[in-house]
Amino acid sequence: MHEAGAMRLGSVFIAMRALPKPVVAVVRGRALAGGCGLATACDLVLAHEDATFGYPEVRRGFVPAMVMAMLRRAVGEKTAFDLVATGRLLSAEEARQLGLVARVFPAASFEQDSRALLGELAGASASALGLIKRQLYEIDGRSFEEAIALGAKVNAVARSTPDFREAVGQFLNK
Repeated sequence: MHEAGAMRLGSVFIAMRALPKPVVAVVRGRALAGGCGLATACDLVLAHEDATFGYPEVRRGFVPAMVMAMLRRAVGEKTAFDLVATGRLLSAEEARQLGLVARVFPAASFEQDSRALLGELAGASASALGLIKRQLYEIDGRSFEEAIALGAKVNAVARSTPDFREAVGQFLNK
């Protein structure tokens, strides 16, 4: 029963990764334990300068077991172990330096900066974003040569999309 319940949460992480659109966490306040795990599962994390991140489950005798699959990829083995074994909390800037957070915005402009970046993503080519996301996650664990070969395939697919053809047409007509 417990494993089946955990796998339901795991299926959410898998579905987030499979979505062709970017999944973005916008964090203000504390993202701890499950909240930090959810942010870790996102493709992009934007943080308020006063945000706090951490995996304090060890202090309760628990293990952020599924989150470690994503955390290790984001920050590396030694740092991931440190974070989950000690449960230490990170400032937004520390989380950015470790690779958990993409951008930290100042308190005064947090809402404006976050909305601007989300608008930029919303206005970007959906096909390009989908291909970027899929390739980024598919290269994990592949050799350099395999990753280059995958890149060549994705490049060819990208050149065949209507978004690409329209952008090239607009560029040539300038």
